[in-house]
Amino acid sequence: MNAKDLFEKVIGRYLALNLLAMAVVVVLLCGGVGIGLNWYTHHGESIEVPDIKGMDYEKAYRLLEGKGLCIVVSDSGYNKKMPANSILMQTPSYGLKVKQGHIIYVTVNSPSSPTFAIPDIVDNSSLREAEAKLMAIGFQLTEPLQVEGEKDWVYGILCRGRRVSNGDRVSIDYPLTLMVGQGSSDDVDEMSYATDSTMMLQGSETDEFVEIKETGTRE
Repeated sequence: MNAKDLFEKVIGRYLALNLLAMAVVVVLLCGGVGIGLNWYTHHGESIEVPDIKGMDYEKAYRLLEGKGLCIVVSDSGYNKKMPANSILMQTPSYGLKVKQGHIIYVTVNSPSSPTFAIPDIVDNSSLREAEAKLMAIGFQLTEPLQVEGEKDWVYGILCRGRRVSNGDRVSIDYPLTLMVGQGSSDDVDEMSYATDSTMMLQGSETDEFVEIKETGTRE
């Protein structure tokens, strides 16, 4: 074997070893990347979203955490028929398949009823307009209380036996009574109230009443 053949043989082996090493490295890299991506995305794994509506928030949190899911409160609402801090809504809905680590957005029941400001309706709206505005907000209304004044014009609002004004914040749980004119000939600025028995609202939770002297004769 001459020097040329020996050189070619050594170089050939060296090149072959380098190529083999490069191939091994490429295979290892591809395998590692594939395993890493599979671990990161949990390819092929799915979790069924449980039904947590009506469940206490803490209990729902532990349940989802145990399944590898996350929970985030996106909003709050109020339903007096359900316990405070219970789940009112969930997104996505139960039964759907999601990947591990997926976020479940929930709406939680507020421990107290929300309050809303009385809109500008006193001495500024008809009965129909006032009813539409209040009911759109979510207030419940009792039968209107008739007082002296222009027919079906709103002169005041009663809540739990007391008069409330525009801008006052009132719980959505408390029904409102509109004081509307009964169509007498003379419009008055100071409305007369009925006797204490007339002032009593159905379902009233207070024993205190506002007493104002009568300024005219009722029909």
